[in-house]
Amino acid sequence: MALSAALMLGGVASAQKVAFEEYNLDNGMHVILHNDTSAPTVITSVMYHVGAKDENPERTGFAHFFEHLLFEGTENIKRGEWFKIVTSNGGVNNANTTEDRTYYYEVFPSNSLELGLWMESERLLHPVINQIGVDTQNEVVKEEKRLRYDNSPYGQLIPEVKKNMFKNHPYRWTTIGSMDHLDAATLEEFQAFNKKFYIPNNAVLVVAGDFDKAQAKTWIQKYFGAIPKGTPITRQTFTEAPITETIKATFEDPNIQIPMVVAAYRTPSMKTRDARVLDMISTILSDGKSSRLYKKIVDDKKMALQIGAFSYNQEDYGTYILYGLPQAPNTAADILKEVDAEIVTLQTELISEKELQKLQNKYENQYVNSNSSIDGIADNLATYYLLYGDVNLINTEIDLYRSITREEIREIAKKYLNPNQRLVLDYVPSKDKAQN
Repeated sequence: MALSAALMLGGVASAQKVAFEEYNLDNGMHVILHNDTSAPTVITSVMYHVGAKDENPERTGFAHFFEHLLFEGTENIKRGEWFKIVTSNGGVNNANTTEDRTYYYEVFPSNSLELGLWMESERLLHPVINQIGVDTQNEVVKEEKRLRYDNSPYGQLIPEVKKNMFKNHPYRWTTIGSMDHLDAATLEEFQAFNKKFYIPNNAVLVVAGDFDKAQAKTWIQKYFGAIPKGTPITRQTFTEAPITETIKATFEDPNIQIPMVVAAYRTPSMKTRDARVLDMISTILSDGKSSRLYKKIVDDKKMALQIGAFSYNQEDYGTYILYGLPQAPNTAADILKEVDAEIVTLQTELISEKELQKLQNKYENQYVNSNSSIDGIADNLATYYLLYGDVNLINTEIDLYRSITREEIREIAKKYLNPNQRLVLDYVPSKDKAQN
């Protein structure tokens, strides 16, 4: 448990330490409570340790499908009534899925805490998983895939990177999965997935906001305490062989006219110190218009229309993805050459003290912002418990970033960002779409 205390941050920001209480129910469900009386709202959220990586390779898309399916209704909430109940009580709700977990939440006025707890317990205890629900959500998911991936410019970037970057690990497929797999699945398969993963001992419940703690504990026991413990989940460990020579791939996208060059590097688990150093490296190289790559390649040399990157951080492995849109007459190879030169600089020269200070200020700002709302705090508390195994990282992770040195930045750049350790993807227009 963490005691409330002021945490003074150096540089540009200061924030209060996030106070919380955590305990387990007898059925193995973890509970985290965070009081904040600054606004008359309360969030009830449940995060399940199930994501796309837990799927059968022949049945991809199940975890994301359940994010939709479990709003269909329960034994006590009629089909189509879930959202009506929430909105008629002044609330909002949503859910999202990643490769590693699935997250559901409601935000209500403070006087509706019991309602939020009852609804989440209903989702866990009494879900109705029938053919009409499966068929309905199948159409919804197909439309989402068309919008986000199939018909969106550069929409296949992440799927193509994942497919080429991972050969053994389930990260090789996307959370939306395969529509053919979902079409082929039987109702019994969906019910079995629910029985395996939607169990109290595979979940964390977070209550955050303006509420009475004793009352909340009574209600939590009432609604969740009697839910039977599920069979403990045995997880398979998947490892990838190191990348030792450049992986080359090409993808043709019918939705684009301007080609994109992509360089992607496999990185370690987001729980590692190395991953946090790589976050900082990503910021130096490619975060915004003041970053090294943007200033050099877009502003100064006018070689690209756009350049950027993002870290795709995950529980087992991550990916650092750099991308650029070459400006004619420059080619993908020209852009890559400039990117590599900038990485070599980072591998051989220390960044300045001033640049390090600027970096730390930026991360402290991000830290403050991520804990500036009740829903942000609830999400962080659940994530740090379920995926990192340490709830108090909500207060201490910033210290890890603060302790990163200029020398570490240089060494980690040397360790992970080499040409023989990456995927180079030529992401080009389909032949009939290419510019003349």
